[in-house]
Amino acid sequence: MAEKRDYYEVLGIAKGASDDDIKKAYRKQAKKYHPDLHPDDKEAEAKFKEVNEAYEVLSDKDKKARYDQFGHAGVDPSYGAGAGGFGGGFGGFEGDIDLGDIFGSIFGQGFGGGSRRANPNAPRRGADIRASVVISFMEAAHGCKKTVTVTHQDTCPDCGGSGAAKGTTPQTCPDCGGRGVVNVQQRTPFGVMQSSRPCSRCAGKGKIISDPCRKCSGTGRVQSTKKLEVNIPAGIDDDQSLAMRGLGDKGINGGPAGDVIVVVTVRPDTLFERDHYDVWVTVPITYSQAVLGASIVVPTIDGKVEYTVPEGTQGGTTFRLKGKGIQYLNGKGRGDQYVKVNVEIPKRLTRTQRDALKTFEDTLKDENYEQRKGFFKTIKDMFEK
Repeated sequence: MAEKRDYYEVLGIAKGASDDDIKKAYRKQAKKYHPDLHPDDKEAEAKFKEVNEAYEVLSDKDKKARYDQFGHAGVDPSYGAGAGGFGGGFGGFEGDIDLGDIFGSIFGQGFGGGSRRANPNAPRRGADIRASVVISFMEAAHGCKKTVTVTHQDTCPDCGGSGAAKGTTPQTCPDCGGRGVVNVQQRTPFGVMQSSRPCSRCAGKGKIISDPCRKCSGTGRVQSTKKLEVNIPAGIDDDQSLAMRGLGDKGINGGPAGDVIVVVTVRPDTLFERDHYDVWVTVPITYSQAVLGASIVVPTIDGKVEYTVPEGTQGGTTFRLKGKGIQYLNGKGRGDQYVKVNVEIPKRLTRTQRDALKTFEDTLKDENYEQRKGFFKTIKDMFEK
């Protein structure tokens, strides 16, 4: 098996990074190597999968604790199988068992275990899987369908999840008689004390796999890749996520499957800007249109509309188009669109145009320029006191 890189190194963070730092680092790396931005780039695709695998572990509190203590072997039972790793040394040892809890019960709670021993045969929910998808501004506004590829833990097809090779079955552990625990006695200053500990031979499962399945190394689960079609609803925003229930890692001991959490990244648009469910757009108009008023074409997310700019419109004036914004996510109604006009001053005038504009300007009075009139009145009052 190829040597895996350290998950912290993959995300470019230190081991003591906070949950927020881990999430930020994941989003940065996921965007950097996303397949939509690097079509047909196998190297980028491999790095994208590596980033998702690292985040899947480091964003999960239990998996992160096992990884910090045991490395890759603590979260991937097949890692190092046949070479002294956890995948082959314990028959039927499942990767999602709390190793710290089991070893803590054997060697004392100072080994990282809790005060209570987890039942390795209890049903446990499968882990959630993170995926990401990049969509355009318009796709976010109107909704779309996208395909994501995820790698997940699935039931081994060869052994059906038992961990035993074809034609064999797990056998009852002779040391604990299938109970998963053994009674031990210890001499103490207070006398002989008897206590129960997880059976070290079967790792507390009560069964031993003498002939492990070769495909899954006795874990009962294998990594597989599948493609999922994601229905992205209209109105979704950047950095929001969708949960695809029951499509994550398979559960253990009959537990339910985890979910696939799809994080959505929305590319900025060259024309529109979004503010919650409202849309903003800046439309340039000519000097004459601003002075005389005019009918102009305004782009919206649904197409072009006509709007009448009133006479004497000032640069920076904002108009509202009610109900022309983004659809409310999973609800009725829409936001509004705001149109900001930018008066463009003409350049490179001819002599005739300059003379005509000068003649026009000479006909105007202070009453035609309210802002200018008020500005100079303020200056006059300020300095003539």
